[in-house]
Amino acid sequence: MKNNEFFEAVSAMAHEKGVPETVLYDAIAKSIVTSVKRDYGDRDIAFCEINPEKNSVKVFIRKTVVEEVEDEYAEIALEDALKLKKRIKIGDTIDITLDTREVSRIAAVKGKHLIRQNINDAEQERKRIELQDKNQELASAKIIKVDPETLDALIEIGKVVERLPRAEQLPTDRFNEGDYTKVYISDVKEGTKGPKAMVSRTHPGLVRRLLEIEVPEILDGTVEIRSISREAGSRSKIAVYSADENVDPVGACIGQKGVRVNKIVEALGGEKLDVVNYSDDPAKYVAASLAPADVISVEILNADEHSCRVTVPNSQLSLAIGNKGQNARLAARLTGWKIDIKPEFEEPVIKFD
Repeated sequence: MKNNEFFEAVSAMAHEKGVPETVLYDAIAKSIVTSVKRDYGDRDIAFCEINPEKNSVKVFIRKTVVEEVEDEYAEIALEDALKLKKRIKIGDTIDITLDTREVSRIAAVKGKHLIRQNINDAEQERKRIELQDKNQELASAKIIKVDPETLDALIEIGKVVERLPRAEQLPTDRFNEGDYTKVYISDVKEGTKGPKAMVSRTHPGLVRRLLEIEVPEILDGTVEIRSISREAGSRSKIAVYSADENVDPVGACIGQKGVRVNKIVEALGGEKLDVVNYSDDPAKYVAASLAPADVISVEILNADEHSCRVTVPNSQLSLAIGNKGQNARLAARLTGWKIDIKPEFEEPVIKFD
């Protein structure tokens, strides 16, 4: 292969793999050096210079000039060195350029698998860096393929392809090839085939990041998200707080006529969002967490065990508890308190004789 063909091939590979050309050149140079060293007693005397601007690839051996050679790999006699360089003396080093054909032979015979491995390592490192930059962040993903049996989706995030398991999708998600969706990268782990992103649409972090996008007051720190509890695809509760007395944190999140929160609901496939005020006062916090139900009172039963009893109007009991206990369950997760809900008045028991 001629040099210009070599550089064209590297350029094409860099584009295909999504790896900078410099990274590939470093990998190739490292592989060539490793191969050449094997022909020189594994001495650390081989060097490779790849210059894409000059379309040149040079490999040379650096030897020390001596009076009498004891190490044929790393040393060269003065009389032989003088044939290569006129002004040189004992103790100097001299770089002996290898014939291009010799380099090609070594690389072809011994270096192909090393070059392949180093390029693969470079690609994995690029993927690792890209994923770490997105770790615990929101990402836009393109649906490449959906398994018709498991409904797992193969998605593309930038130049990285990952799997979005059905268990990490919302119950309402129905993806088709070519669709775009928002996902949350909850973690990046090292797998047997390189770095792997844990991708989810059910993680509470997805709600947090969507709020940060839609609510500027959260992004600039005026409003803080203190806690999120979520049953993905059905309902989420978000506790928010602002140190600025002039700012209504709940109103900021909901937006005028609900425009902000509605955008998030739409992105979550209709999942309901309850945005409530956080308070350092546990009674106020628990009361707020049970929204949209009204609360008459909150009695702290055991502060150490975080248990309390909440009294609600009889008409609000089912709303406070929620469908299959969902509202109370989410409120407990949000606040970290065990919540016992009772009606204001016990319903009379009607007996028939």
